[in-house]
Amino acid sequence: MIRLELLAGALALALLAACATTPRPAPELTGRLALRIEAHEGAPARSLSTQFELRGDAQAGSLQLTTPLGSTAAQARWRPGLAELITSEGTRRFADLDALAENLLGESLPLAALAEWLRGRPWPGAPSAARDNGFEQLGWHIDLSRLAEGWVLAGRDRAPALSVRARLEKPE
Repeated sequence: MIRLELLAGALALALLAACATTPRPAPELTGRLALRIEAHEGAPARSLSTQFELRGDAQAGSLQLTTPLGSTAAQARWRPGLAELITSEGTRRFADLDALAENLLGESLPLAALAEWLRGRPWPGAPSAARDNGFEQLGWHIDLSRLAEGWVLAGRDRAPALSVRARLEKPE
């Protein structure tokens, strides 16, 4: 009888633990991301193409990058005062998303703003100016002319020129 009570107690605890475990929220944005950094001052051109899942916003969230075979290549997580980059080599911590991007790419890419740009809107943390088919912000031109088809294009002209193309998947 005692064994049955212990088993029932263990089952109840397991059920409570399962109820207390929150499922991982579905990504808010998913799709393909292509980044191109033009050659500059002897440095060769570089490019990156990856699947992505974005959760959260400029204040707190995560960005997961996956390989064409579906394995996680890297994950960035951030909250005020801390940004982390998790790769197969371990976890590296940075003061903010800009420092993370600079370390990872060797170039400045405003990841906090990019999270908003992918949603088709300017980042509220900096001034922006409307232009045909999009807006300008932080020295970047954001082209939303094909947003209805799931495309967001962003580029900066200063050297080295950088471009970001995102193809967003439609929610089902």
